[in-house]
Amino acid sequence: MSKLRILYATSEINPFLCKLNVGNYIRQLPEAMQNRGFEIRILMPRFGLVNERKNRLHEVVRLSGINISVGEDERPLVIKVASIPQAKLQVYFIDNEDYYHRKTLWEKEKGGYHEDNDERAIFFSKGVLETIRKLGWSPDIIHCNDWITGYIPMYLKSTYKNNPLFKSSKIIFTVYDNAFDQEFSTKDMFAKIRMDDVQEDMLKFTENGFNYNTFVKMGAEYADAVTYTGAHSEDIMAHLNALKLEKRVEQIEEDEHYLDHYNDIYDSLISELVRV
Repeated sequence: MSKLRILYATSEINPFLCKLNVGNYIRQLPEAMQNRGFEIRILMPRFGLVNERKNRLHEVVRLSGINISVGEDERPLVIKVASIPQAKLQVYFIDNEDYYHRKTLWEKEKGGYHEDNDERAIFFSKGVLETIRKLGWSPDIIHCNDWITGYIPMYLKSTYKNNPLFKSSKIIFTVYDNAFDQEFSTKDMFAKIRMDDVQEDMLKFTENGFNYNTFVKMGAEYADAVTYTGAHSEDIMAHLNALKLEKRVEQIEEDEHYLDHYNDIYDSLISELVRV
């Protein structure tokens, strides 16, 4: 019997990048699951803060060369890879010079947010799925971490729903306590997010603007299970609590038991796969 497969999409992972509260939280999880017999793939953005020389990143030419559409623009997707030596895990980096080659993450050096943070997140979400498609690797579980992965679950339930690689994949979305108050323009929102089979009525939760909460609510809405860590706004918690009526939603803090909690969630999602 082949190994069960887990794809981790994340905004950061230690040791490559750990500026917020995601990198450390997600660091032990793939290694623990690999030790328990799962086959693992990890994808994150190649932010400018990731030192290519120090971390020995190199381009995977056979995976690069795809163009990703964000609105009217098509931008080249470059894939790089490096290893976490202590864990024998490979990390694939979604790279694009226009979006990620900056000295800061989401805020400018002189203050204020990068205006295209929404596009950077959408490019990453689309790039993750196109990279896995080109790899020809079929994940049983797709674990999306942080707001920038918020549109991956929707794309899986629309654009990729009949793709044999993803047709049976189960999705878990994890919310972290790193909210920010940037408001994105709603003028070209649908054009930026659009992919095949994505309809405008699928873009819920935009009646109060297009922002961090929109990404989080979309990720939670279309995932099969949701976890969260830390404190969140009343708006986000109301949404997560409402979802408990239809799916597994739980708080999992980083303690001595959190790896076991995730193993239990993965097992429950896999059991659903087996029943189907």
